[in-house]
Amino acid sequence: MLSWMAWTWPTALLFVGIFSSIGVLIAVELKFPGGHPRRGVLGLTTTRGDRLFITLLGAAYIFLAWLGLMGNPLWWPLVLSVGWGAFCFWKV
Repeated sequence: MLSWMAWTWPTALLFVGIFSSIGVLIAVELKFPGGHPRRGVLGLTTTRGDRLFITLLGAAYIFLAWLGLMGNPLWWPLVLSVGWGAFCFWKV
């Protein structure tokens, strides 16, 4: 199934997770329209989609920095990335 490109199952799961989170944001927007902008983690006024983008970008930098400085295993940057995402979405 994934032989058409140099895909691995973790890479495929990453993309499934990203597209699933976008789907969840669409469902939340349909259920609760508007998504009132609020002051985000960087001091910017952000919406849900902005916070998702900042979370994904921050997670990518966390993983790249971890790989460059520490190497394997990648469980700790996963924990840090989930914490970063929670901080981005719940920061008022």
